[in-house]
Amino acid sequence: MAHVLVHMAFHDGVATSETIARMLNTNPVVVRRTMAGLRDRGYVTSEKGPRGGWRLTRRLEELTLLDVHQALETASVFTIGPSDDHAACPVEHLANQAITGAMDQASAALEAALGQVRLSDILAEGQALRAGMDHGRPHQCPNAVAVQ
Repeated sequence: MAHVLVHMAFHDGVATSETIARMLNTNPVVVRRTMAGLRDRGYVTSEKGPRGGWRLTRRLEELTLLDVHQALETASVFTIGPSDDHAACPVEHLANQAITGAMDQASAALEAALGQVRLSDILAEGQALRAGMDHGRPHQCPNAVAVQ
């Protein structure tokens, strides 16, 4: 979704769920459900009607990858997790403590790293690419968000 938000700012307009869905190769219903988390945090708004769609309500300088992650997070970023298959087993308890401690440390490191990247940084790099600074080739993104 950070990709989508940067494209929206880059084109300074409104993007429909259908346009975003094409960009992400998904269904507009999935886009609306996903964007709702961003709307709930006040990062985007949605407008109905023939000129409707999603619009940024915050400047990219105010948004980090951590903000996007937290707005969309529905599950852990980890595929490993504590188990409760054998609650009376002391070994499972010790394993769960070790896993939980490692996950807490990894999560804190990930959040710290995501919090350092502003979406405006990505936009600036995208603008440099668009200006043809990527070895003489212009940036091209198939299915990029086209604004109305």
